[in-house]
Amino acid sequence: MTNFAFLEAEWPSLYEAATKASNAVYPDPRTACFYARRALELAVQWMYKHDYSLLLPYQENLSALIHEPTFKKAAGEAIFNKARVIIRLGNQAVHSNSTVLLHDSLTAVSELFHISYWLARTYARKEKPEPGLSFNPEDLPKTTVPKQTIEQLQKLEASLREKDEKLFLLLADKSAID
Repeated sequence: MTNFAFLEAEWPSLYEAATKASNAVYPDPRTACFYARRALELAVQWMYKHDYSLLLPYQENLSALIHEPTFKKAAGEAIFNKARVIIRLGNQAVHSNSTVLLHDSLTAVSELFHISYWLARTYARKEKPEPGLSFNPEDLPKTTVPKQTIEQLQKLEASLREKDEKLFLLLADKSAID
């Protein structure tokens, strides 16, 4: 059982990134933090695409998206702060040579769970996750996966950023049409 099973039906790409983060917590904390940040980006982008009360900010980066006042109002202070933690840990994983600790990967994935749970309870059109569902670190796999180097993660980040920029342009066009 995965902590993020409730995402699979309505948010398959978010589920995939969250599962990659979960699967990497123990064997590769750096990769877990990277994928937690990626999953957060997907969740926030989904919100901007589907919640018409959210206004696009002046920049397209994740930090600008979560600091936009309409996002902060919709998400609330707790979700906003959890997003900030994930962004900090994800950026550290990609841009710092310092060791990423197991505690960091557990924190990133736990905070991602809480944000994902809030997203699903707030926006799910079909079945919502059960009330009181909580993150269970015992459900995290202890298997090994090949570790990603900082360079590999930076290349992956650049590729994903390029895709995200194209999506941002589409979202901006949608806002202009609205």
